[in-house]
Amino acid sequence: MTPAPTPLPAGFRIVLDPDTKQLRDDLWFGGSPARVLRLTAAGQRAWRKLAHSPVNDAATGTLARRLTDAGFAHPVPPEPAAPADLTVVIPVLDRPDPLARCLASLEGTHPVLVVDDGSEDPAAIAAVAAAHGAKLVRHDVNRGPGAARNTALDHVSTELVAFVDSDCVATGSWADHLAAHFADPLLGAIAPRVRALASDTAAGRYTRATGSLDLGDRPALVAPRTRMSYVPTAALVARRSALTEIGGFDPGLRVGEDVDLVWRLHAAGRRVRYAPDVHVGHQEPATWRELLGRRARYGTSAAPLAKRHPGNLAPLVLHPWPALTVAALLARRPLLASAGFGGAVLSMLKTLRSHDIPTEGVVRAMGTAVHQTWLGTGRYGTQFAAPVLAALLAGRGWGRRAAVASLLLGPPLTRWLADRPDLDPVRYTAGALADDIAYGAGVWAGCLTHRTPAPALPEIAWRPLRVDRKEKR
Repeated sequence: MTPAPTPLPAGFRIVLDPDTKQLRDDLWFGGSPARVLRLTAAGQRAWRKLAHSPVNDAATGTLARRLTDAGFAHPVPPEPAAPADLTVVIPVLDRPDPLARCLASLEGTHPVLVVDDGSEDPAAIAAVAAAHGAKLVRHDVNRGPGAARNTALDHVSTELVAFVDSDCVATGSWADHLAAHFADPLLGAIAPRVRALASDTAAGRYTRATGSLDLGDRPALVAPRTRMSYVPTAALVARRSALTEIGGFDPGLRVGEDVDLVWRLHAAGRRVRYAPDVHVGHQEPATWRELLGRRARYGTSAAPLAKRHPGNLAPLVLHPWPALTVAALLARRPLLASAGFGGAVLSMLKTLRSHDIPTEGVVRAMGTAVHQTWLGTGRYGTQFAAPVLAALLAGRGWGRRAAVASLLLGPPLTRWLADRPDLDPVRYTAGALADDIAYGAGVWAGCLTHRTPAPALPEIAWRPLRVDRKEKR
C-alpha cells in the first residue's frame, strides 16, 4: 500500500484545475500527466468538506495533498500572521542602470544582497547598491549565475531567499505574496509569472506575446514530465534550508541552472510551484539578433541537463495510434489514417471499459490527441530537422509540399489564432520559425559538445492513460 502523504496544513484551501473533470462522485479525470483518480468513500466525504472550507483535519489535508500533487488542484495559502523572514538576492554582471531600476522597484521592503559576479566596472555597481541601502558581495572574476547565487546563500541567514535578476522590475510585495505558500513545510520554491518588458519593435512585440520566461496564467505544480517542467530563477522565492540540503545551484551550468535546481528539489521530495497571480517584469531583447542568440544559448543547456537527469527531457512524446494517424494524413493515405484513428478510439475504449470508466467523448478526445500530435510533430521538425523540411518543401510534388508546409506553418498559425498577439500573422509566424530553429541549433550544438543525442530523441508512450487505483483505507 502506498504510504499516506504529508497532509497539506490546516488553513489551506484548494482550487480545482480548469482541466479537472468529475466523471462520477468517486471518479475524477485530470492532472499532469493526465490520469483517472478514484476516491474512496472516505475521500468523497473529505472532498465534500474541502470543496467549501479549508483544510481542518487529517482527512481533508491528505486529500488536498494528493489532489495538488497530481495536478488536479492548486493550493491557496492562508493569510500569514507576520511579515515574511526573507532576504532579496540580486546577482549582477555589469548593467548598473537596470540594477538601479530593479532596486528602486523593491521599495526597501526587505534586506537586499547584491552579488557582483565580476563586473568590469565594480565601482558603478557598488555605487548603485550603496544608494539603495543594499549589502554588496563581489566575485573578482565572473563565475556564473549559479555560483553567484550560492555565494548569496553563504551570506544570508533568513529562512527564505527571494532571487530576482538585475534586469527585472518587481513590486515591494511580490515576495511576501509568494512567501505565504511556505506555510506548507514541503514547499521548496515558488515562482511568479515573469512578464516581458520589451520595446515596440517587431522583436519586442513577438517577445511580449511568446516570451520564453512567461509560463502563462495557470498555476501549476512544477515537476519533470508534467505540463510545467521548470520555472526560471529570474524571479524565485526559495526555502534556504531546502537549497542548502541539495547543495545549492550547480556552478558548472552557465545556462539551465534553474531547470537543474528545480529537478533536484523535486527529486529530494520538495514541492515547487508556479503562482501566476504574482507578476514580475523582465527586460527582453529589442532586436531579433539578441532574441535568437539568447534562444540558441538556452538550447545548449539541453544536453548537460539530459546527462544529469536521464529520462526527464523528452522533446516530443508520441502515442502510437495518433502518431500513425498523423503520419498517414501527411502521406495522403486516408484509409491508413482512418485505421489509425479507429485504432486510437478502440484502444482508449478498451482501457476505459477495463477500469469501469465512462466512455463518453472518446472520439472527440482522440481528435484532440491527433491535432496535438500534428502540432507537436511540426514544432519538433522545425526545431530539429529544419534543413530536411526545407529541402522537402523545395522538392517536387504539391502533395508533399502541402504536407511539409502544414508542419512548418501549422503550429505558429494555430498559436496566433488562439492568442491574437499585437503582431501580424506573417511576422509572427516568421519569428516563431526563427525562434524554434535557433533553439534547435543550440540543442544540436550542445549534443555535439557533450556527445549525447538524448535531447533530440523523441519518445514513444505506449500507455494511453494512467489510472490510479482506489485506495483501501
